[in-house]
Amino acid sequence: MNYVLAIVTLLGSGDAKEIILKARGRAITTAVDVAEIVKRRFVEKLKVGNITIGTEEISSQERGTRAVSTMEITLIKED
Repeated sequence: MNYVLAIVTLLGSGDAKEIILKARGRAITTAVDVAEIVKRRFVEKLKVGNITIGTEEISSQERGTRAVSTMEITLIKED
């Protein structure tokens, strides 16, 4: 709900008309949930603009290199 509150605050203040949610790995489900909650419950004229998916290579000393899924969700407030 902290993410939802942050988005609603930004859109409500008029400072932002477009917000991009970015998530990696297991946080992707949280980003999708946040986008849907904001769209359905808090901001009436909000649409999902663009959804971009991808993969990043993450390297660590313990595990070596591994692929992590990424997602960007663009939320646009219409006038």
